[in-house]
Amino acid sequence: MKIVLKFFHSKISKNLEFLFVLLLIVISIAITQIYNSTKSHAQKEYVNLINNLYFQKTFTNIFNNFAPKYLNVKHTVAPNENLNSIFKNYKLSEKEIEIVTKSIDSKIKKKQLKINQKVAFTINQEVNKISKLTFPISKTKKIIFIRDFNKDKFTSSEIVTNLKRKVLYKEGKIVQSLYRSAVKNKIPPNIIVEFARIYGFQVDFQRDIRRNDTYQIIYEVFEDADKKIFNSGNILFADLNLRNQSNAFYHFNDNGEDGHYDINGKSVKKALMKTPINGARLSSKFGMRKHPIDGYTKMHRGTDFAAPMGTPIMASGDGVVTKASWCGGGGNCVKIRHNSSYTTVYAHMSKFASSIKKGKRVKQGQIIGYVGSTGKSTGPHLHYEVIHNGTRINSQTLKLPSGKVLKNKSRELFEVSKLKIDVLKSEIIAGIN
Repeated sequence: MKIVLKFFHSKISKNLEFLFVLLLIVISIAITQIYNSTKSHAQKEYVNLINNLYFQKTFTNIFNNFAPKYLNVKHTVAPNENLNSIFKNYKLSEKEIEIVTKSIDSKIKKKQLKINQKVAFTINQEVNKISKLTFPISKTKKIIFIRDFNKDKFTSSEIVTNLKRKVLYKEGKIVQSLYRSAVKNKIPPNIIVEFARIYGFQVDFQRDIRRNDTYQIIYEVFEDADKKIFNSGNILFADLNLRNQSNAFYHFNDNGEDGHYDINGKSVKKALMKTPINGARLSSKFGMRKHPIDGYTKMHRGTDFAAPMGTPIMASGDGVVTKASWCGGGGNCVKIRHNSSYTTVYAHMSKFASSIKKGKRVKQGQIIGYVGSTGKSTGPHLHYEVIHNGTRINSQTLKLPSGKVLKNKSRELFEVSKLKIDVLKSEIIAGIN
């Protein structure tokens, strides 16, 4: 017996490490089996909990409490949109749309909707109904409609923003272009356009302006109580100093007709503008040239101005649109009859201004279309023609008739107005310095 025990003891001693490893393996397998069994049971419990109807309702209720009750919409009006189509885009029912439009019809006209106008409204998503609607009538006036859900009716109130007139003075030096200098000087874009229109009757912005020429401008803005500018007004004074030569103009209202006049009381308005586009480059003169597409030399009976695609094109004078359609090689073109003697043509447009059509009366400086490359064209530019008594003439050498000159009582009133503006200018400059 002792011999047998001694034998086993000897074997165990020699294989102790092996037996220990084997024991660890057995224990690990047992623990893994227990864990997997417990995990499977827990997963079944979780599945049963999620599938429980009461739990699902509770979870849905909690989630809904986090979802917003009201949807605030600020919609920008697109072309051909009306209130009905706007409301349909936000999944409102036909009945709801009918209730809302009938409620506000007495206060506003649906035709008042304009492209890019902002219409704001709030939708109560619990009942999918509009609770509030804000409709702008103008930049300073809006109507707010509030819904009484108990009576299912809207009450309205008109909000008018009181604006304060402010006169600003800016001056600058032209290094690259008038436009860049004015933008850097924080002059509003529409004031820049009006400034260019005033001088468009006698200045070629591509060739007449030199580096370090200067300008001065006094203009109106209208701001609210928070000093937010809502709109700009008239240019009261403008001076484009070209090579040390002053070209000053003063704003004056002569019997209800606003205009700008030089120091001698002569209107800036001429029969036709020298260039009907701002900031363009003269790319092809009037006369014989090799046609860039046809390839042979022929008479070029107009003047080409190269400009970026979409640059606004202005009517060079008052008149009536006699054509606003496709002109063959001229692409999209507009033709304007100014009087019994003069007609102008504007060709290769990308598109027409929204209101321009045959029979439409236009004012000098009014935007009639935008630079394009339609028809026979190698790049975006304006082809401009001046026709005098049926003959195409060179617009750049045309001797334009002078504008009207103020006389008698009008001249006296103008001199008083001019003096007031000069005093105002001196006071502003003195205050700045």
